[in-house]
Amino acid sequence: MLASSSAGNATFVATDRTRILVDAGLSRREITKRLAAIGEDVTKLDAVLVTHEHSDHVAGLVPLARHLKIPVYLTHRTAPTIDWGEEPRIEAFQAGCGFTIGDFDVSSFTIPHDAADPVGYSLRACGIRVSIATDLGYMPDSIRIHLRGADLLLLESNHDLEMLKVGPYPWPVKQRVMGRRGHLSNEMAGKFLRDDLDSTVSTLILGHISEHNNHPELVRRMAQKALTGRLLFTQLVVAEPGKRSEVFQY
Repeated sequence: MLASSSAGNATFVATDRTRILVDAGLSRREITKRLAAIGEDVTKLDAVLVTHEHSDHVAGLVPLARHLKIPVYLTHRTAPTIDWGEEPRIEAFQAGCGFTIGDFDVSSFTIPHDAADPVGYSLRACGIRVSIATDLGYMPDSIRIHLRGADLLLLESNHDLEMLKVGPYPWPVKQRVMGRRGHLSNEMAGKFLRDDLDSTVSTLILGHISEHNNHPELVRRMAQKALTGRLLFTQLVVAEPGKRSEVFQY
């Protein structure tokens, strides 16, 4: 993960031959810098996948796509919400559809969030499956099914309910975050980990952590408690807001 928080999101997934960026919520310069820090050249990117149009996911998308002249994959309903200027190469698809990019078989799934047509993704290559599910107000059964079989899972654990209630956000914003088209709380993420986390998950990353209404240590404690007693061989990683994660290799 190049970044995962309310301030910006971008995740890099690659094989030896295919390099994909999921969301571009940082500036083109910052994406270039963070890729270089892990030994990757931004000009070698093959495509960008977009989950939805909110600025923390697309802030650097247009200049990046225009500069690199690479395809941008997003849903038919999300595409018109972005101010493209000189439109790059757009590969629009119906939410729920799958497609192939180089080595990757990509599947999309609808998520409950207050955007035009938000989706999560699972990417499979070389026998490994990476699933990404952030920016969701709750965990419907359909998403539980889509996340089965993941080897690496990036899941949202956005806010602590008590911190949100007493925090600095105006009440309408608090209601939005807590709503069924808002963001996943620590409590709801913990329930999923306790009841539904697939035993295939060897690396669990909890991300999109609010900088105002949560704390990484709270997320870690929640996850450790939820996973207690479960016979899982899972590496737990809590994404520090705004920071690049370690590199996960399979």
